[in-house]
Amino acid sequence: MMRGLLVALGFLTRLPVPLGAFDDARAKAVSLAWYPLVGLLIGLLLGSLAWLLRDTPPLLAAGIVVVAWVALTGAMHLDGLADSADAWIGGLGDREKTLAIMKDPRCGPAGVVALVLVLLLKFAALASLHPAPWSELILASLLARVGLTALFLTTPYVRGGGLGAALSSAPRNACAVAIAVSVGFCLLGRWHGVLALGVAAVVFGGWRHACIKRLGGITGDTAGALAEMVEAAVLVALVVR
Repeated sequence: MMRGLLVALGFLTRLPVPLGAFDDARAKAVSLAWYPLVGLLIGLLLGSLAWLLRDTPPLLAAGIVVVAWVALTGAMHLDGLADSADAWIGGLGDREKTLAIMKDPRCGPAGVVALVLVLLLKFAALASLHPAPWSELILASLLARVGLTALFLTTPYVRGGGLGAALSSAPRNACAVAIAVSVGFCLLGRWHGVLALGVAAVVFGGWRHACIKRLGGITGDTAGALAEMVEAAVLVALVVR
């Protein structure tokens, strides 16, 4: 089980882990149950940074936190967002064309616009919140990874091979427990947590429906897009509440 945590940590962040952990096929599958915990860790690290910057001008503090967010996660989910945006627009409703565009390493105009808009929303939301918005960062990061666990648990993976295929065989009971514990944790935040949960659920449901309708399931890129959309939506909702 602990090797699964190392795989999740190494895949979702740029924190160093033993490379040998990725050679264990079982650990790759089990890692899905650890995604929420890694999301919590990301939120705690970013929240701690925000707290240290609490006396810094809000715009500068927000910019530093966003840069740290991208660096900590290696921009992996941003890459998925960009690929999904390009594919959704360029695919023109066609499944095979959409999947082909996602495999293209080049980033088109739609992908660039999606990246700019999401990063802008995160920056503006953080700059608009109170100094040291640690609880908001924890909720956004946690729920984004809870969304990933739920997505792979409930939705077919349409590509063969890769880590995404391994996640499709993740232990369902362990993942369900991880999701339930995460929901309970969010509820400790009372109405803030309820609002964040509601927004994350709406984004999750809407994007999952769109993926099933267009592709018949999900890919790693669409999963990354979900994480970015949940993070941005939760932060925005906690500002405009």
